[in-house]
Amino acid sequence: MSDYGNPYGGYGNQTMTANAQFGASPAPAATEADLVKDTTTATFGKDVLEESRRQPVLVDFWAPWCGPCRQLTPIIEKAVKEAGGRVKLVKMNIDDHPAIAGQLGIQSIPAVVAFVDGRPADGFMGALPESQVKAFIDKIGGPAGADQAAEIAAVLEEAAGLVVAGDIDGAAQLFAAVLQADPDNVRALAGMAECMIEANQHVRARELISQLPDELSKAPEVQAQLKRLDQIEEARKLGDPVALEHTLSLSPDDHEARMKLAKIRNVEGRREEAAEHLLLIMKRDRTFEDDGARKQLLQFFEVWGPKDPATIMARRKLSSILFS
Repeated sequence: MSDYGNPYGGYGNQTMTANAQFGASPAPAATEADLVKDTTTATFGKDVLEESRRQPVLVDFWAPWCGPCRQLTPIIEKAVKEAGGRVKLVKMNIDDHPAIAGQLGIQSIPAVVAFVDGRPADGFMGALPESQVKAFIDKIGGPAGADQAAEIAAVLEEAAGLVVAGDIDGAAQLFAAVLQADPDNVRALAGMAECMIEANQHVRARELISQLPDELSKAPEVQAQLKRLDQIEEARKLGDPVALEHTLSLSPDDHEARMKLAKIRNVEGRREEAAEHLLLIMKRDRTFEDDGARKQLLQFFEVWGPKDPATIMARRKLSSILFS
């Protein structure tokens, strides 16, 4: 791996505001025999929605033919059992039961969605290493102790909050602190790329991603930032948003203009507005560009992430359109 002493904007020469001293202690073992189970479409409500009102439930969407699923299964089962009952794991074979995964807009597996109080709260895609799976469980179920994974997860969560708040410099410093302790941390790498994008350093973001080994560059979090770069480049070629709005005021069913405007609003950060344009196209003409509005919306979800407010809002409205 490259030296992350100065990964972005000279932050390696500044004092980190986050605590970069990460300790390590083993997680307690669980004794419960019912922490891991399979579910079906018929039992999903009881196994996941009802149970998640008592404690967080992780739903692992998988299929027998999926190689990465077979890699993730022993890792996540072990991590859940070691978490000592802080979370439960429910596995759903999407070959036998595709409806729930389709409703949630899941396009690639393995995909893990955490349900809390009957609703999706967070998630990840891909066969993550054990340390990141444990960090995810600590974030959802609460840390078992002052172990390194939990501390790193806390710093990453703080950094993500700074990005949302617009403090890109502060977020980059925290991501750099994590990379000093864990140079292969996928969330920190993706976060650093996100900071570069927010700072309009698109070339540097692409360079960062291009220098990663395949197992890191192909991680969903990193791929999401790469797709975001592609969306930004595409939006620059789509014309003037003011002109597109004028076109729609004269011809509300000009779906091509509405699709272009949705893509532009997305890269402007106006995510809910972008989603509403695509949802409107779906309501009026599902055949437009072979259901292109729905496909574009799912691409937005991949970049926005499962817990983004725009993703949550749009998924609910998408479900209403698809299953009404």
